[in-house]
Amino acid sequence: MIPLHDLLFFVLAALILVISPGPNMIYLISKSITQGKKSGLISLAGVVCGFLFHIVMVSFGLTAVLLAVPVAYTILKTLGTVYLLYLAYQAIKPKSKNIFEVDSTGRHDGPKKLFTIGFLTNVLNPKVAIFYLSFFPQFIRPEYGSVLTQSLELGVVQTFISFSVNFIIVLTAAKVAVFFAGNPFWVKVQKWFMASVLTFLAVKMAFSKAK
Repeated sequence: MIPLHDLLFFVLAALILVISPGPNMIYLISKSITQGKKSGLISLAGVVCGFLFHIVMVSFGLTAVLLAVPVAYTILKTLGTVYLLYLAYQAIKPKSKNIFEVDSTGRHDGPKKLFTIGFLTNVLNPKVAIFYLSFFPQFIRPEYGSVLTQSLELGVVQTFISFSVNFIIVLTAAKVAVFFAGNPFWVKVQKWFMASVLTFLAVKMAFSKAK
């Protein structure tokens, strides 16, 4: 088992990571506001499963193999970059729907689509795998016991923190729709800001290198 003082430091680091804006947060906020907190929670379930995917990969050493093969890393990075650019285009395309506008038509994405996109938003981000691969070893020591057990322990803690913070974000984001409904100017600002952030993340991912 990892000592409590090391685990507390890891909790602090994981908390700082999850409150940093990224594709997961953007997607959860958009779905929570446009379709309500139930849809946001379903999307959150997909995001959490994406974290579990990365944790299993890291814990069994598969991520290390993936990042060690340039071609495999390039494919995953390319898929993630294209997906982020697609989301950016969706935000500003003609007649696009504002993510802060509550859908009154009754046409919502189904649970399966919400879960799947939430899952892919997390899985198709090689930076998450890189984070786990470079961050976890700092807290894992052979003298603490099984390396696999320690890795899974850190993964569970990080996932719980991510779920807790994003759960609060989902519940809070739904209330923001009221403000934007009465402020159309900020709707346009939001759309272009969102597209800019997504494009920046895509470019940053495109030029990232495997460690």
